Amino acid sequence: MYQVVRARLSALVCGARKMSRRRGAGRDAGMVTSEYAMGIVAAVAFAVVLYKVVTSGTVSAELQGIVKRALDARM
Repeated sequence: MYQVVRARLSALVCGARKMSRRRGAGRDAGMVTSEYAMGIVAAVAFAVVLYKVVTSGTVSAELQGIVKRALDARM
């Protein structure tokens, strides 16, 4: 019984490996340097926009108010 189960499991695993090799053969394995560069530029641009929003007067005052109310809260 053990040998039958082991043989079937081995056939399933080996079959899955063969299928994944065939499917991925024509595709790229990962990103190229230019794609990494564009991703970094986009991330930095998003960080700058987020920083500007958080440090603006209105948002900064709201955040300070929230923190102040949280620290002054009584249980």
